[in-house]
Amino acid sequence: MHYTGQVYRPPLEAYTPLLEVTYGCSHNACAFCTMYHQTRFGISPLSDIESDILEIKENFPGHFDRIYLLNGDPFMLPTERLLEIADLIHKHLPNVKTITSYASFYNLKDKSLEDMIALRKAGYNELYFGVETGDPEVLAWINKGADLDDYYEGLRKMKAAGMDYFAIVMQGIKGAGKSKENALATAKFLNFYPAKGIFIMSTDVQAGSKLYKMRERGEFTETTNRENLEEQITLFENLDVPDEVLYSSGHIVNLVKVTSHMRNKEKMIGKLKEALETLPDFILDDKNQGRAI
Repeated sequence: MHYTGQVYRPPLEAYTPLLEVTYGCSHNACAFCTMYHQTRFGISPLSDIESDILEIKENFPGHFDRIYLLNGDPFMLPTERLLEIADLIHKHLPNVKTITSYASFYNLKDKSLEDMIALRKAGYNELYFGVETGDPEVLAWINKGADLDDYYEGLRKMKAAGMDYFAIVMQGIKGAGKSKENALATAKFLNFYPAKGIFIMSTDVQAGSKLYKMRERGEFTETTNRENLEEQITLFENLDVPDEVLYSSGHIVNLVKVTSHMRNKEKMIGKLKEALETLPDFILDDKNQGRAI
């Protein structure tokens, strides 16, 4: 198999075959991210992609009906190339029904509704979007490559094409004292066209990131564990999404882990409120420690 640099995939895809079609990230400029700083962006040749598909066919155990495209930015590829990749997948792996990957809203700016419909028909679905926030001010300085209008336009195209997605959200990204604003703006965006799943990440300032430099200059102050819990409760209380939507704050960067479907919203809120009431102040008023609770 052809793998270039560090490989990242969502936890839900732990048992999904991985197929490299790009490596690195074409944007690679988000203020908080260092994932691809050591990997120059590139596009895999179709010959490599097909040979990897054949290797998956020969060696991947068991039945599978989905495949995950690597690495950070497969959906930046032109629609024609994505359709060529889909044709190769369906040719050699006829049981595959879902082709998934990470994607960004800046990827969708150059894709028409007709493109999105064609991609959905080819199997592209359940894409993972780093939404991060629905706050327009934050989107401007974290440099996602798309503003809030682009976000909404992307959702409109996905909805019209019948394309499902998972949303990754960053609590604390607006900074100390601004958690409620961030939660309200993000909930409003997520309510527009609800994701199939919502995954919460606490903002973790990585050395070498632009956000790290902002913090060192006093331009960004991290939220405490208390603020993160309060922000997540506010987000919960303002989400108006179907009961079957999956919600998870199970990542290691989060202090309190809750994972269930939104039909159990009140139980999850209850666990977060219990943590606020029972955890000692020295933990709540510290920065996020990522301890599992």
